[in-house]
Amino acid sequence: MTALRPAVLAGLLLASVPAPGAEPAPRRPNIVVILADDMGYSDAGCYGGEIRTPVLDGLAENGLRFTQFYNTARCWPSRACLLTGFYAQQVNRDPMGKRPAWARLLPDFLKPLGYRSYQSGKWHVDGKVLDGGFDRSYDLEDHDRNFHPRKHLLDDRPLPPVEPGGGYYTTTAIARRAIEMLDEHAAQHAGTPFFLYLAFTVPHFPLHAPPEDIAVYRDRYAAGWDAVRRERHARLKAMGIADCALPALDTETIPGWNLPEAKLREALGPGEVARAVPWDSLSPEQKAFQAEKMAIHAAMVHRMDIEIGRVLDRIRAMQVFENTAVFFVSDNGASAEQIIRGDKHDPAAPPGSARSYLCLGPGWSTASNTPFRLHKSWVHEGGIATPLIVHWPAGFRARGELRHAPGHLIDLVPTILEMTGGKAFAQWEGRPVPPLAGRSLVPAFAADVPLPRDFLYFEHSGNRAIRMANWKLVAQEKGPWELYDLRTDRCEQENLAAREPAKVAEMAQRWATLQAEFRRQGGATEKASEEKPERAKPGE
Repeated sequence: MTALRPAVLAGLLLASVPAPGAEPAPRRPNIVVILADDMGYSDAGCYGGEIRTPVLDGLAENGLRFTQFYNTARCWPSRACLLTGFYAQQVNRDPMGKRPAWARLLPDFLKPLGYRSYQSGKWHVDGKVLDGGFDRSYDLEDHDRNFHPRKHLLDDRPLPPVEPGGGYYTTTAIARRAIEMLDEHAAQHAGTPFFLYLAFTVPHFPLHAPPEDIAVYRDRYAAGWDAVRRERHARLKAMGIADCALPALDTETIPGWNLPEAKLREALGPGEVARAVPWDSLSPEQKAFQAEKMAIHAAMVHRMDIEIGRVLDRIRAMQVFENTAVFFVSDNGASAEQIIRGDKHDPAAPPGSARSYLCLGPGWSTASNTPFRLHKSWVHEGGIATPLIVHWPAGFRARGELRHAPGHLIDLVPTILEMTGGKAFAQWEGRPVPPLAGRSLVPAFAADVPLPRDFLYFEHSGNRAIRMANWKLVAQEKGPWELYDLRTDRCEQENLAAREPAKVAEMAQRWATLQAEFRRQGGATEKASEEKPERAKPGE
């Protein structure tokens, strides 16, 4: 890695001077990476949403918001990118793939620098957590039961299933376990820097939330998804985050594994809707049912914000908050999936309770991903655009500013390595390691400057894209390539493919070359890689 820049060094030196009565802060910053699950681009207040997220909004007000940051459109590849610094295809992270030995996780890079690493929440990476370099772990592997999960582990050892009715809620439990690890760190490892990976399982379906949180949003969404989209779009434009016309509703595109509408209504009642149709076309019963679903989704985000606040308060109590760098991202866009798993759905159960099993669906997913097109699993902007909030008081002076440079989850490892003075591995077990795919975001901490990169690559379940400068080439599964100029059309509404055939050919060839190269690096055959997504559990 390159040496730390003077501005960063100055921040670190400032952080090493303790406040009166405080323990000396470590020279290297503590790192907290917070990952939401299936949270839309505009759900948080600081990204134009109406959901109450004062903690995230406060981090943004006193830090940075990136407007063109990307994930992979799906849960497990996003986690691979975030923790390795490589594209998921480079490390063979399709549903059944195992990472090559050289594809180390972030804790392995940080351990030689004296860091202790903690994980709490969703893992969804191959192998055991502690084998990935973490010192402590709370791994929640049951993603269908927010109130009484059956499978969860502490330090890779199974815990007893949670009994129904005991007051457990996944979001609160994930934060509580993280706080316990921080307490242990403060008691036994004071002065040692830490890395906390806080991976929530919300607002991923099923829509489960404490009733007191749902009550906050009970009547908020009666106006419907069309109105919410317009409101969010206006706020995004006023904030300077997005400046493109709002696309029309896509009334046809839904995941191929969704339940048919007749089966949805049979299981969930006549209020369910299978497509993102205009709100005014719904019956009063459908409007009421759909509004309640979005209230639960909002409550899940609201509760996550509260629990993030509890974790950050504990770091403040440790008197190391100023020199703690916090990153907040989402693993993919909001989900249009409508399936029923777990304990199925009890129509008599209150929506949002443990015995219910509801999904957000394409209408509200479209609103959550405002202003972009499509949803989780697609690589149009609605599937891959994520908020990125960065907060590090000791590391940079910018407060409340936007950064427009494109970035990707692969950038977090090289960014953190530059911040901490770490280095990527040139070899592992005597074999050469490919250079990290990501680029450090540190130059953008001080100013809104472009980051040097030739491309950003995307592929998931046949959906594929490549971004080169402001040009984006994108396609759905076996569909034709579409070409957009994101400088003026971030919402992907004017397809320029017919007007720019040479650009299409150039970018398509580059994508194909990268695809073949990355598959070879990951050790997966093209045939196997195409087959494995079909065996993945829908929704993960």
